Amino acid sequence: MDSTTQYFQPRTFSIKLWPPSESTRLMLVERMTKNLSTESLFSRKYGLLGKEEAHDNAKRIEDICFASADEHFKEEPDGDGSSAVQLYAKETSKLMLEVLKRGPRSTAEAEVPVVDTPLESADTVFDISGGKRAFIEADEAKELLSPLTKPGNSYKRICFSNRSFGIGAANVAGPILESIKKQLTEVDISDFVAGRPEDEALDVMRIFSKALEGAVLRYLNISDNALGEKGVRAFGELLKSQDNLEELYVMNDGISEEAANALSELIPSMEKLKVLHFHNNMTGDGGAMSIAEMVKRSPNLESFRCSATRIGSDGGVALAEALGTCTLLKKLDLRDNLFGVEAGVALSKTLSKLPDLVELYLSDLNLENKGTIEIVNALKN
Repeated sequence: MDSTTQYFQPRTFSIKLWPPSESTRLMLVERMTKNLSTESLFSRKYGLLGKEEAHDNAKRIEDICFASADEHFKEEPDGDGSSAVQLYAKETSKLMLEVLKRGPRSTAEAEVPVVDTPLESADTVFDISGGKRAFIEADEAKELLSPLTKPGNSYKRICFSNRSFGIGAANVAGPILESIKKQLTEVDISDFVAGRPEDEALDVMRIFSKALEGAVLRYLNISDNALGEKGVRAFGELLKSQDNLEELYVMNDGISEEAANALSELIPSMEKLKVLHFHNNMTGDGGAMSIAEMVKRSPNLESFRCSATRIGSDGGVALAEALGTCTLLKKLDLRDNLFGVEAGVALSKTLSKLPDLVELYLSDLNLENKGTIEIVNALKN
């Protein structure tokens, strides 16, 4: 097995998206400088920055956001860097908009907010995930979520991750979310019931699910909630109302065979889905069959992650065959499963059908020599 692994690994390929090259960082600074010093709706309202002030702000923004994203990447050394890139882009946009909204200042005064300062992006992003993980009860929820209650707010993306909601806080959040759900496009409610008893956690999920039912979402993250089948079904009303999803994240959720079946059953359409991530679950072969059905219903899938999910030979074959229908696939991560030879052979046939694939992770799949050779040959072609 060791010799097979040594033989195979040099022939797999992957692209590390982090860190960006120095030229990329400089290009971003120049692009931000141009945007900050070019006539726009913001400049007509708040004033136009001069080139020197715009460049100083752009450089400070890039330095701060690079440092923040780099720290994030160091905490995920086995990742591909995509989440660090997303954080880098998100934070640079936030800080640049803060500067635009503030308008021109003298060079001595020109500063950008420090990383720990709560940020907004033209009132489109509402994020309470910063800081230490903590419980939220009703009184704090009223104060914390008050910006969402202001008439005419334009929040489209919300992130409640890393804060644990109890029943009282959920009852506060429910009506607020229901009042703005028609304007929401992205919802991150990952890790939002940590430490709660199961019954309370399920009730909180049901409250959020009911409140968000009918929201036309492109992005939904329900990872890190130890869902199981009960949890998936607690989100039933929300999931059943989604037929425009482009990104779905269900990672570290204890998704069993039954939970995977429920997820496949509840989501009505996946035709627009581009990203589907199932990392670190307990799906096994039976659950992989349901995931395979979801994949078959996702012809536009570009990124699929189903690593560390206890999938054996039968599930591996089903999943490999399903992935063969996703001809737009660019990123594929199936690490740390138990596919075996038969699934390896099936996977080799699938890889030959994916011309746009640029990022591939297949380590620790128990492929043995035959499965490994088949995949290597497929990659050569």
